[in-house]
Amino acid sequence: MISMDMKNRENVRALLQKAIKDGDTEGFYQAFDQMLTCIQNDLQQSYEAQVNGLRQDLDSRILSARGVRQLTTQERDYYQKVITAMKSTDPKQALANVDVVMPETVIESVFEDLTAQHPLLSAINFIPATGRVRILVNTNGRQEALWGDLCDEIVKELLAGFREVDSGLMKLTAFLPVCKASLDMGPQWLDRFVRETLYEALASGLEVGIVVGTGNKMPIGMNRQVGDGVTVKGGVYPEKARVAVTDLSPDTVGNLLSLLAVDPNGKPRAVQDVLFIVNPQDYYQKVMPATTVMAPDGTYRNDVMPYPMKVIPSGALDRGRAILGLGYRYFAAAGTDKAGRIEYSDHYQFLEDNRVYLIKAYANGQAKDDNAFLYLDVSGLRPSLWRVEQVTAPAPSTNAELSGLKIGALTLSPEFAGATTSYTAATTNATNVITALPADAGAEIEILVDPPVAETYEIDNGTAVTWETGETTVTINVTAADGATTKAYTVTVTKS
Repeated sequence: MISMDMKNRENVRALLQKAIKDGDTEGFYQAFDQMLTCIQNDLQQSYEAQVNGLRQDLDSRILSARGVRQLTTQERDYYQKVITAMKSTDPKQALANVDVVMPETVIESVFEDLTAQHPLLSAINFIPATGRVRILVNTNGRQEALWGDLCDEIVKELLAGFREVDSGLMKLTAFLPVCKASLDMGPQWLDRFVRETLYEALASGLEVGIVVGTGNKMPIGMNRQVGDGVTVKGGVYPEKARVAVTDLSPDTVGNLLSLLAVDPNGKPRAVQDVLFIVNPQDYYQKVMPATTVMAPDGTYRNDVMPYPMKVIPSGALDRGRAILGLGYRYFAAAGTDKAGRIEYSDHYQFLEDNRVYLIKAYANGQAKDDNAFLYLDVSGLRPSLWRVEQVTAPAPSTNAELSGLKIGALTLSPEFAGATTSYTAATTNATNVITALPADAGAEIEILVDPPVAETYEIDNGTAVTWETGETTVTINVTAADGATTKAYTVTVTKS
């Protein structure tokens, strides 16, 4: 479906994602102006080449063999009626009288491209769902993809009169210009233009939401806390505590993966479909040097990790930040409802050769549990050293603090802070899972449980403790990577 230079489109997509994160109005306009120009030029050139090459042979089977998507009868009827309406002197009234809606097969084709061509969406649990995707067509050649409520700073002059639709999915909005002269190229051209623009809008907006979404009228990102006991303020889910990673050695990676190897109930699970998501610049400056080795034949091999995982550069992440987690534990859905139509809008200024139309769609997503993803600080990640030479190893970390401590959904008093070592909690539960997150990936954790009557015993991090009536003291001993620096946290849990 996409024949334009992919490197160029990826560059523009990175600009889109950055503008989405930063709320950069002008950046949005400039980036999507470039994207739409690329799409339209590419499609027009591709269309002309196909027509010239296939003018003498219109057999549907041969066209399919040459890579031209064949429209179903329903799709062709739909696009032909829309084109006729778009060319009329009163397109708003003409489109209102069109008695067909966008066939589901069009959206299914978009999802096939998303899952086949987008590395992140192909690696998570991503499915089409009932909802409505919304696309606005303007005449200034600028398209944007936005989550949640329509952003007043960017589109307040464009969106007057739109009605909010009650849906479990969140709005993802994009802008799309349709040149009147292009309509002469027929249903297949319009189909490709709609599908490619939907692809870019969904791919760019979904990636930002999935990776770093706040949860406020947009997906809950992989870098956000979810589950019981999470305090959501103003619809925004709190960020996870970051774990500092300075190398990708087997010991460090294994230590991190062990935190993913248990579910929120403390039960072990298979560590599979592991994703390592990094900022594109960090990938080349930090991750690639740390994961590239020379083979015996003198060639280099990239993304060599001590455990099978997929490395995905993403412009959604800031420099120095990374995500490590289980792709299958993130669920995302997007799609349109059966009432989706292309409609004319008169809420826009437009150029002589362009008219404004809109379509509507929705999407959402979140991690299935809080243990599924870790938020990393890779600003200090060092290159992998494979040459045989004497080097002075950096001093091991002396950080023996915790960056997070949870005992099920119990409320700790006072609220957890790495510098505070003594806490109390009350419960009526029979058991709770204890999860202690080190501030440094090289630190080791020991958890001791001292019940009211029995002797003190040790449990594994991320497993459940059984409470006895009365006061139980839980001690979390943290030993820094230097092997000497230690810190002890205690929680007195009273069961009534």
